[in-house]
Amino acid sequence: MDGRPLPVRVDARLEEPLSRWLWLVKWLLLIPHYIVLFFLWIAVWVVTVISFFAILITGRYPRGMFDFTLGVLRWSWRVGVYGYSALATDRYPPFTLGDVEDYPARLRIEYPERLSRGLVLVKWWLLAIPHYLVLAVFTGASTSGTGNDDSMYLWAAWIPGLINLLLLFAVIALLFTARYPHGLFEFVLGMDRWGLRVAAYALLMTDRYPPFRLDMGGPEPAPRDGVPVMP
Repeated sequence: MDGRPLPVRVDARLEEPLSRWLWLVKWLLLIPHYIVLFFLWIAVWVVTVISFFAILITGRYPRGMFDFTLGVLRWSWRVGVYGYSALATDRYPPFTLGDVEDYPARLRIEYPERLSRGLVLVKWWLLAIPHYLVLAVFTGASTSGTGNDDSMYLWAAWIPGLINLLLLFAVIALLFTARYPHGLFEFVLGMDRWGLRVAAYALLMTDRYPPFRLDMGGPEPAPRDGVPVMP
């Protein structure tokens, strides 16, 4: 790594004590967020297509569109930290695109003044493929098929990822000890951090290629040569 701070900063902290049982119903409590985010992500994909052509022609990501996409990513990250991407807080996430400084999940992405016109053609699919393969291990995958020659049934299956398995261990620990093992949280957050860096790259928000490493722990690690991190 060249020592420069990464343009994508993903922070979260484990807020204890956590309820032994609340994780069982968080999916229900989050339904309003899921509904809103469904429509917001449709808008993000439309904005990304428009921004693709804007970058291709001008070399710039329109600032208003950048801020909107960042807001949706922030919202999604807060929901994930409350819900089933980390289960790190019992504080209900706010309904806002803005940065909430006192919430235990924050995401900041540095706005790029210029972006490569050529790189925008390949980074979101070709260059990001190795990261997509890694993230498939982290988050799991789905598969489907048909029966054999003697049957016509259809089947589908979901293969859990490493994050799902670690969160299973975390909720078992919560049930029996009322504590979330800090080592598990740091590992889960490292995988989530990797995923958000790749998301920002795939959404054309940065030309900085995401590093292949787990940066574990709550706050984003400082650059190794002492360069100050992004405020």
